[in-house]
Amino acid sequence: MSEWDIKKLHILRTLREQGTVTATAEVLMMTPSAVSQQLSNLAKQLGVTLLEAHGRRVRLTDAAHLVLRHAEAVFAQLERADAELTGYLQGEAGEVRIGAFSTAVPALVVPAVQQLRRSHPALEVRVREAEAAEAYELLSAGTVDLALSLAAHAPSARDPKFALLPLLTDPLDVALPAGHPLAAEPGLRLADLAHEPWIFGGSGPWSEITTAACEAAGFVPEQAHSAAGWTAILAMVEAGMGVALVPRMAAADRRAGVVMRILSADQPRRHVVAAVRRGAEEGPAVARVLAALRDVANVRPAG
Repeated sequence: MSEWDIKKLHILRTLREQGTVTATAEVLMMTPSAVSQQLSNLAKQLGVTLLEAHGRRVRLTDAAHLVLRHAEAVFAQLERADAELTGYLQGEAGEVRIGAFSTAVPALVVPAVQQLRRSHPALEVRVREAEAAEAYELLSAGTVDLALSLAAHAPSARDPKFALLPLLTDPLDVALPAGHPLAAEPGLRLADLAHEPWIFGGSGPWSEITTAACEAAGFVPEQAHSAAGWTAILAMVEAGMGVALVPRMAAADRRAGVVMRILSADQPRRHVVAAVRRGAEEGPAVARVLAALRDVANVRPAG
């Protein structure tokens, strides 16, 4: 029977994700030569060729992909075993590390932490603000235990490394300056704002969400100003510099000179999901944090 070495299999999986030996070594805090040696030893143990030259780089062979398909089930089972052991050893105690995008921190994570402090005071939650791409890298590397992101920027549901759990549908409202001619327009539609100057991020998730929502309404938004934070975006709206789509989760940042209008006729939405490494959702500490996040999500106003 071939010898399956979990540590070496983890290195092989990381190489598949990172693409190069150098990047793999950086992520795993090893030297490139150590990575190459470990993978060479794994190939000898399994009796198959795992890597082949591809220009100046290497790529995984079909045998390597076959090995990793089976290894994913092993990794998931080890996560379940670790979760059960943690629950046995720590009971109500433990630590859960969360990576969450900016608006999710005050709207979902902070209320959930407050709830857990009352119900499970020995359970410690550590929070790290991180946008979607970084959150999944942190989750894959084991730096965080749970990631909050938008469904549009989550990995495929078929990705064997992660379990995705829907949390919340967050409506997008339009922010207008208080004196705008359409601020009190009955039955306001997104298409009514087709000729307005728009304010949204220059790149990344929010740029894509705003553009997609406007295109679905039949127009391409003219980006007059670019900003990533809601404080800056709403300050520019208040100053009459343009209009913006704002997630309802960002309600705490609203300003007195800004009118928020619900686009009831064609309400755009974004979907918030939680992700964990597959198998880890069965761990009692992670399950309690997920339950608290769901409780907070369920009491938010529906879109």
